[in-house]
Amino acid sequence: MSDNDLDLNGFDAFFALHHGLPRQGPGSDSTTRRLLSLVGPLPARPRVLDLGCGPGRSALLLAAEAGAEVTAVDLHEPFLAELRAAATARGLDGRVRTLRADMGALEALPDGSFDLVWAESSVFVLGFDRALAEWHRLLAPGGTLVLTECVWTSADPAPEARAFWEEHYPLRTITANAAAAVAAGYHVLGTVPQPESDWDEYYGPLAGHADAADLSVPGMAEAVAGARAEIAMRRAYGSDYGYTGFALRPADPRWRTREETTADIPVVREINAAAFATPEEAGLVDALRADAGAWLPGLSYVAETPDGTVAAYALITRCHVDGVPAAALGPVAVAPEHQRTGAGQAVVRAVLDAARLRGERLALVLGHPEYYPRFGFVRASAHGIRPPFEVPDEAMMALDLEGSGAVTRGTISYPASFGV
Repeated sequence: MSDNDLDLNGFDAFFALHHGLPRQGPGSDSTTRRLLSLVGPLPARPRVLDLGCGPGRSALLLAAEAGAEVTAVDLHEPFLAELRAAATARGLDGRVRTLRADMGALEALPDGSFDLVWAESSVFVLGFDRALAEWHRLLAPGGTLVLTECVWTSADPAPEARAFWEEHYPLRTITANAAAAVAAGYHVLGTVPQPESDWDEYYGPLAGHADAADLSVPGMAEAVAGARAEIAMRRAYGSDYGYTGFALRPADPRWRTREETTADIPVVREINAAAFATPEEAGLVDALRADAGAWLPGLSYVAETPDGTVAAYALITRCHVDGVPAAALGPVAVAPEHQRTGAGQAVVRAVLDAARLRGERLALVLGHPEYYPRFGFVRASAHGIRPPFEVPDEAMMALDLEGSGAVTRGTISYPASFGV
């Protein structure tokens, strides 16, 4: 809930009501860990910026479990004091530094100074789009931005829920926020819809504080009423909205990625022919392009150099798991002179972004088990998914594009053009 419009008494009462809460928004240690797992490998002692840290539950976990050096930022000094005391008690005071500052005024922090910028339940203070724009510069090359945001989870929210949020903080869908991130120059590494228990971890203690509050304190009655209204709204319309975590990484500026055009088809054929030992992959792309049941317009991507030379290619086409549509990634090919330069990673991330934005829920790939996990792929068998032919278990991989865990189990069926 935004506190932007509180008067001085209301501001003091709001923080008095929230003082001592373990969290200042929906969340949990398990969600923090799930979000951290999307980031991938970090340096041995990563530099982390925790924005709107509150009492610092995430900062403490990142310091302890990721071995991070955490700069924890908040405007409310009592929260920072709580965090310093907790860090000292846990032997982490050498790993956690507090900074009283406005998360929208971080000019004193140098460009490229953090491997990970983290913001759980705090981005509403700036707004999602402004945060994407202003925090981008703080990330070191290869760095990641992780934030959580309240989103619509229903295609048709109740009028009461819509009116409530439009008054306080207009919400968008997960897909709309992912699209905003891509437009702002990020790739989406993954999303984590937060479970209802994350709300309980916040609202349970907050309700207890509201019940025990001294309503004679100036502004407290209004603060308590606001908290109770928010809790009641969640109880009544919780299926319409929820928090989702986003893990985002700036796109590699060396490579421009875009949809394939008709003019690209000959060079795409050449790249596939050169990248693989046999001509079958180039022929497969041509066959898929001609297969109306397999081809997905807008999911054939290239990466090009600054001079416009096509350097890499990635394709997603239709397959099914037990009759439910899924997305098959491949072929992925990089021109020999551009291999091991990041061109392949850039084009794969771009086509996966495009698949997310068009509503694909599950991506599958048969490929190198040391390459595709960097994009979030895991063994398909972990999801109960199996190929229709014999392959090493580690080579058949799946990516839950929604992050919900609700993927279809069963056997993959490929279009006839795959020849399997």
